[in-house]
Amino acid sequence: MFRRLLCSLWLLFLSVPVYAGEKTLKVAVFEADVTPPLGTPLCDALVVPAKEIVDPLSARGIILFTKEKPIVLCAVDWVGIGNSGHTAFRETLARTAGTSKDRVCVHCLHQHDAPGCDFEADELLGPYKLGGKLFDPAFARKAIDRVAKALEKAAKNSRIVTHIGLGKAKVEEVASNRRVMGPDGKVKYVRYSSTKDPKIRAEPEGVIDPYVQVLAFYDGNTPLCVITYYATHPQSYYGKGGVSCDFPGIARNLRERKLPETKHIHFNGAGGNVTAGKYNDGSVENRMILADRLAKGMKEAYESVKKEPVDASKVSWRFTTARLPLSKLYNTKDLKVKITDDTLKDPERLRAARNYVWARRCEMGETIDLQCLQVGSAHVLHMPGELFIEYQLAAQKMRPNSPVMMAAYGDYGPGYIGTSIAYTQGGYETGPVSRVAPEVEDVLMKAMRELLK
Repeated sequence: MFRRLLCSLWLLFLSVPVYAGEKTLKVAVFEADVTPPLGTPLCDALVVPAKEIVDPLSARGIILFTKEKPIVLCAVDWVGIGNSGHTAFRETLARTAGTSKDRVCVHCLHQHDAPGCDFEADELLGPYKLGGKLFDPAFARKAIDRVAKALEKAAKNSRIVTHIGLGKAKVEEVASNRRVMGPDGKVKYVRYSSTKDPKIRAEPEGVIDPYVQVLAFYDGNTPLCVITYYATHPQSYYGKGGVSCDFPGIARNLRERKLPETKHIHFNGAGGNVTAGKYNDGSVENRMILADRLAKGMKEAYESVKKEPVDASKVSWRFTTARLPLSKLYNTKDLKVKITDDTLKDPERLRAARNYVWARRCEMGETIDLQCLQVGSAHVLHMPGELFIEYQLAAQKMRPNSPVMMAAYGDYGPGYIGTSIAYTQGGYETGPVSRVAPEVEDVLMKAMRELLK
């Protein structure tokens, strides 16, 4: 009798997952196709709807199984996922992974020949026969479900992680600052992603982060996953209806073909004021030229990797929230009038709906999430909006003796996020496309210091 009781207790013990004190770190990698059907609005209806599929779009990510709840990191080949769209994505993945929303990050690579997602904005537009004009909400929900199913399947096939690898390499002739400054301290030229004027292309690169960084996970000598981080707008030629993951997605795919057993995931850094404009005149052939240059940097970064042993005790997750200040250009009362005004052109009303949702969040005192993954000696910041590169460089200075990587383009709600001084200098990014006020710099710098301390 006593022996049977001991046996039953032992079997019960074996059937219960053990988390407390567990030191084994595991990772699972997932991928789902999120290519939109033809006719889908692209780039928040700012360009021609999808006419052809040039490159398929994917959502790729990892699940880290630590001594606490799982951590989910996901990168999507879309232009932006904002507000309630971002919440829906994160909540669905959190439920599927058996974790909490604050341990889930969803980011976009920000390709312009790709769809966006903001459910509340679409709901606002519905009563005025503008529903589905901004993006295709039915497709977006199917895509979220598809990603969740891929995550669920991957979670059943996790692998033990024994080491991480950290490396970086310089990327030549891809990134340049969009804001070309004049001697008076004001923006002299706006160097868009596609810049045909040779005089503007000839200007210096300006402030960028020229490095692509790598965070790789290994089981012994076997690479399980390679994650890359590089900051720039990802546009080569675009806006003609050809759905594409553009040159960063192509570079990622090129690297994966070289290491077909290893999933490659790419995150866009703080590239809000960075484009390929110095090196791109918008010609079709430039897409592969830029992709090859970035892929070369990715290869060199991977080959420079230095491995370090890791287990669950060397993984930590920090989470904070921030209340971002609303731009003085926006308030819900005026924006609601624009949404309802059928004398305005559709694009203006669609923009008003997106602006309204963010303004409502700010007026209601809602906060936005920021997270930091520490794994071994590396720190990865997960940030919202189209951040200026200065935030990424500042984060690296906060921990000068550790690798610091950044994934921006999380919650797309705030739009462009400049530095305080940038709002006095003119230029495209700090105009109506930024939904935050100059005081945002103090708020985000404080939050980054908290996450990185």
